[in-house]
Amino acid sequence: MELVKKLRDMTGAGMMDCKRALEESEADLDKAVVWLREHGISKAAKRAGRETSNGIVEAYLHRTGDYPPQVGALIELNCESDFVAKGDDFRALARELAMHIAAAAPRWVSREDVPEDLLREERDLYQRKAEQDGKPAQAIPKIVEAQVEAFVKDHCLLEQPYVRDQKTPIRNLIAETVAKLQENITVRRFCRFSIKEG
Repeated sequence: MELVKKLRDMTGAGMMDCKRALEESEADLDKAVVWLREHGISKAAKRAGRETSNGIVEAYLHRTGDYPPQVGALIELNCESDFVAKGDDFRALARELAMHIAAAAPRWVSREDVPEDLLREERDLYQRKAEQDGKPAQAIPKIVEAQVEAFVKDHCLLEQPYVRDQKTPIRNLIAETVAKLQENITVRRFCRFSIKEG
């Protein structure tokens, strides 16, 4: 029971989930944390289709010392119920996402939002570059697709690595909160402002 309590304090997961994670990982706390994260992500995938008609708009302004903010972000984060929208965990996620947006400057929420004509332009550009660099013809399609995938990961919020933990994509950060709160959570839209970028 002491290990279950410790795991629950570390992760915020439910008592039964913590017990099962410890059983699955033979009472190894580190393995149990990994099991909970993986299990939470699969649970979140099951909730993905549920309607999210509640939520909040969160703002973040980046301050450096006494200087006025030069970068800011707004995000609309949606969930299924007003009860969850008012909760600390949901609001903390919204704040973290707004901060991440200010720092990482994504352009779109998901890969589905990237305009198809822009992806075509990127593919053409990478193809020409690979040809100019003298890459073998049979390798060029793989090179091009790898570069397009890197472009998507750089510019889509859900694909970006979380600025506080580069091993965790934003998609998984949201999925962990979905598993914890037992509700679907979606990023509807965001906007980033920067004085220096005009």
